[in-house]
Amino acid sequence: MRQFLELSNDGLFIYYVLCNLIYLALLLTAFYTSARHQRRLESHRLEWIHSSVLTPPITILAPAHNEEKSIRTSVRSMLELDYPELEVIVINDGSRDRTLQELTEEFRLREINSVYIAQVASARVRGLYRSSRDPRLLVIDKEPGGSKADAVNAGLNAATSPWVCVVDSDSMLESDALLRIMTPVLYGSKDVVGAGGIVRVLNGSTVERGRMKQVRLPRKPIEAIQVVEYLRAFLIGREAWGTLDMLMIISGAFGVFRTDLIRAIGGYRAAAIGEDFDLVARLHRYLLDRGEPYKIQFVADPVCWTEVPFDWRSLARQRMRWQKGLLDVLWPNRNMLFRRRYGRIGAIALPYLWIFELCAPVIEIAGIITMIAAAVMGALSREFFLQFMLFGYAFATLISIGSVLQEEFTYKRYNDWRDVGRLVTYCFAEHFPYRQLHMFWRLQGIWQYLRGDMAWKPLRRQGINPSPAPD
Repeated sequence: MRQFLELSNDGLFIYYVLCNLIYLALLLTAFYTSARHQRRLESHRLEWIHSSVLTPPITILAPAHNEEKSIRTSVRSMLELDYPELEVIVINDGSRDRTLQELTEEFRLREINSVYIAQVASARVRGLYRSSRDPRLLVIDKEPGGSKADAVNAGLNAATSPWVCVVDSDSMLESDALLRIMTPVLYGSKDVVGAGGIVRVLNGSTVERGRMKQVRLPRKPIEAIQVVEYLRAFLIGREAWGTLDMLMIISGAFGVFRTDLIRAIGGYRAAAIGEDFDLVARLHRYLLDRGEPYKIQFVADPVCWTEVPFDWRSLARQRMRWQKGLLDVLWPNRNMLFRRRYGRIGAIALPYLWIFELCAPVIEIAGIITMIAAAVMGALSREFFLQFMLFGYAFATLISIGSVLQEEFTYKRYNDWRDVGRLVTYCFAEHFPYRQLHMFWRLQGIWQYLRGDMAWKPLRRQGINPSPAPD
C-alpha cells in the first residue's frame, strides 16, 4: 500500500509539473500572438473590407428553442450588423413557447413557397417564412430534432452564401464582429476554412436596442468567476492553439466556416453532444485525409456576448454536458492518435485533450485523495504536501491573472478599475474551491456518458434585456 501511494504521488507530481509547463507555454504564446495581432490591426481597415468586392457574403445560422424572452432583441441585433452582404436564417427548433409568434409579430413574417433541398439530414421542416420588414431574414419552422446540431443542419440547407456564421440565438454580436472575424480570410492565408471569435460574458452589462451600451462585471460571484474562465479559455487557450495550427474547437456561439466544406462532411452530427467541437474535429480529419492545406484560426477582437448560467444547478448541468461532449468526440476519433497522416493534431492536440482535459478530473481527484492518505500514513512529508499544493494553487492563479492582465492591456473591455480589481480577486477563488467543484461536475459528466445518460437538460435563463423595436 505504501509503495502504491508513493508511485501515485510521484505520478501526480509529474502530471502537475507538465500541466503547469504547458499552461505557461500557452500563456507566453498567447502574449506573443496578441501583440502581433495588435500590430497587424494597424494595417487593417474595416471600411476596406466593407467596401471591397472581394468580401464574401455570409449567412448567419441561429437555432432557437424556447427563446421567447430574448429572440426579438437577438435577431434585431443580427440584422443591424455592419456587413455588406448578409443573410440571417433563424431556425425555430420545435419551440413550445412563443418564439415563432414573437418573430412573426416583430418582423411581420409571411409564409413562402420556396425550394428547400435537404442536402444534409435534419428533422422535418414545417414551413418557411420571410420577413416583410427585412427580406434578409428567413425563419425556418421545423419539428424538434433533439439537438442544436439538427437545427443548424436545417439552416445549412437553406443557406445561399459561401460562408456561414453559426451563433446562438440568445447571444449578441458586436456590430463590427463579422468584419473583424473575416480578416484572416481576406488578409491572411487563402487556406483559411474556419475562424472563431471570442465569447464574452453578457451578464451584468447593459444592452440597449440590441447593442452593448455599457460593459460591467456581473455582481454575482457565480457569474463573475465565469468571466475569468472565459478570458483564460479564449485569450490564452484558443489564442495559443490557433497560433500553433492546432485549434480543436470553435465556439458554437460564434464561428464562421466555408459552407461547401460543412456540407461535404455531411453537416453537423445530429447526435453530437458538443456539436461545435465535433464539427472542427471532423473538419480536421476530412482535410488531413485528403492532404489538403488548410487553416482554422482564432481571432480575439470580434466579440460575441452571451448569457452564462446564474445559478449553481444550471452551471453544473452545463459543465457536465461539456465533459460529455468532449468524451463524445475523443472516443470516436481515437484512431487519429499518433498517426503520421494526422500530423500535429494526432501527435499533440488530441493527446493533450485526452490527458489534460478528459482525464484531468479523474487524475486530480484521485491524486488529492492518495496524497492525503499518504500524508496521514506518514508516506509523504506533510510539509512537502502543503508546499506542493500551495505551489500548484499559486501557479494556476498566476495563469488566470495573466489572462486578466492580457485583457486589460490589450482589449480593455472593463474600463472601471474596480471591475478589474474584482476580476483579479476572483482569480484566487477560481482554483480553490471553485476548481475542485468544477472537477466534480466533470467527473459526473464522464460517469453520465459511460452509463448512457445523454439527456440535454435545460438551463435557466434571464434573457437579453428587452428593448423597444425601432419605428
